[in-house]
Amino acid sequence: MKLAIVGGGSTYTPELIDGFTRYADVLPLTEIALVDPDPRRLELVGGMARRMLARAGSPARILATSDVREGVEGADAVLLQLRIGGQDARHADETWPHDAHCIGQETTGPGGLAKALRTVPVALAIAETVRAHAAPGAWIVDFTNPVGIVTRALLQAGHRAVGLCNVAIGFQRRFAAIAGVSPDEVALGHVGLNHLTWERSIRVGGRDILPELLRERLGDLSDDVHLAPALLTQLGAVPSYYLRYYYAHDEVLAEQRAEPSRAEAVRAIENELLALYADPAVDTKPEALERRGGAFYSEAAVELLAAIRGVPGPARVVNLRNDGVLPFLPDDHVIEVPARFDGARFVAEPVAPLDDDVRGLIAAVAGYERLALDAAVHGGRERVVRAMRAHPLVLQHDRAERLTDLLLGANARFLPWAS
Repeated sequence: MKLAIVGGGSTYTPELIDGFTRYADVLPLTEIALVDPDPRRLELVGGMARRMLARAGSPARILATSDVREGVEGADAVLLQLRIGGQDARHADETWPHDAHCIGQETTGPGGLAKALRTVPVALAIAETVRAHAAPGAWIVDFTNPVGIVTRALLQAGHRAVGLCNVAIGFQRRFAAIAGVSPDEVALGHVGLNHLTWERSIRVGGRDILPELLRERLGDLSDDVHLAPALLTQLGAVPSYYLRYYYAHDEVLAEQRAEPSRAEAVRAIENELLALYADPAVDTKPEALERRGGAFYSEAAVELLAAIRGVPGPARVVNLRNDGVLPFLPDDHVIEVPARFDGARFVAEPVAPLDDDVRGLIAAVAGYERLALDAAVHGGRERVVRAMRAHPLVLQHDRAERLTDLLLGANARFLPWAS
C-alpha cells in the first residue's frame, strides 16, 4: 500500500510514522511519499522517517518530493495536512481579530475564515492531481483545518474524501483511562461540526457512564475543557475545548491579549523538533513532539485508513456528508459524528434529537461555513463580509467590515482576487 502525505514536511509527520510502525499488521505500507514545498523540512523530516522505519524493521520506503504529482502517483490513500502560510499566517490569524474585539484562533471565528480562504483553493488543486494520478478508488483523508469546510469543498467537487480530527479520539482515550478499560470499549455519543462538538454519551459495555461522570468527576471534566462545571451540568454533556471560544469568549479574549500567541509557542517547539530530526542518532519519536499538539493523531489516522481497507472495528468519528442525520441541516453539509465504513462509503450512526441551544448553535455555525466556502471558492470582498457577519462570534455589520479589512490586509498575498 502506498500512502502520500501532502504537507509531509510537517513536524507532525514522525508522529504518523510512529503509528505506522506500531500498527504495521493492520496497515501494511510499502511506500510513504512525503510531499512538501520546503526542501529543508523534506530533508530533515524525511531522514527522521527513514531512521524510524529502519529501527522498526519496516519494509516501507520513503519518497520525499516537492512534486505533488510524483508523490500521489499510484497512491492508495492521500492524507492532507496543509498549513498555507506556515506559522506566520497562523500568528496573524491569532492576533489581528483582537483589533475588533474578537478572539484570534486559526479554525474558529475570523481567523478560521482566513485559514479557509487560504486553504480551500490549494486543497482543491491537490485533489484534482489526486483524481488524475492516484490509484483508482484512492481516498483523500483531510486533516487540514478547518476540517469541516475543507472536507465539504472536496466532497462538493466530487472527490472521494473524509475529514479527520483528533478531538474525539482524545476524549475516547481520556474516558477509557477514567473507566479503566481499553479505548475500543468506549463508544462516544459525539455530535456537531468540526471543532464544535459535544460528547452526549459515553458507553462502556453498553452502559452510558456520562451521568455518573458528571456527578462524580465534574470538576475534572470541567478542568479538562476549561469551562464552568455548571455549564456541563446544564448541558448534560461534555463540550469540546473549542466550545470555550463561544461559551467563554470574553474570558478567552482577555487571556489571548495577555499571552503570546500559540503560533509563537509552536514555532519554538518546531525549531526544537527540527534540530532533533537533524541528528542522525535520533530514530524514535521525541518527547518534545507531545508539546506540539495533535495527540493521538497517528492512531486516528491508522484506524481510519484500516477501516477503509476493510479491517473490522467500531464506529470512528469522522467528518462526512450529513445526509439527513441532523435534519435541520442540508444533506450536503459536513458534520462530525461516529460512522462505519461499509466498503464503499462512510455511513453515519443515528443521532438522537438535540436540545434547542445546541441545535441553534450548530445551525448558525453551519450557515457561516456555507458562506465561508462560497467565499473561498469564488472570492470577492462582499462574500467575505457576508461570511464574516454570519459567524456567531461577529454578527455586527460594522465589526464584520472591520474584520474583513484586517483579514484582507493580512492575507492579500494568498488571495489572487484580493490583490
